[in-house]
Amino acid sequence: MALFKVTVKRTAQVGGIRIEKGMSVEIPTTGYNPLTSNGGQDVAMAFLRIYGLDLKRAGACHPGYLEVVRIG
Repeated sequence: MALFKVTVKRTAQVGGIRIEKGMSVEIPTTGYNPLTSNGGQDVAMAFLRIYGLDLKRAGACHPGYLEVVRIG
């Protein structure tokens, strides 16, 4: 099991949702990039749970807005 930190790269207004640079979540996965595995669903659910933001609906659940770093 690997731990990834997903962080918003830049402040933006996307699909009516404002995301702020520096917002981040930590996601445990089986070793693959959480943005590419499972269609980014784990990342979207983590941001929804922690910040109340639906990145999937906003169209911001991709590398243009998010940086993924393996931390464990």
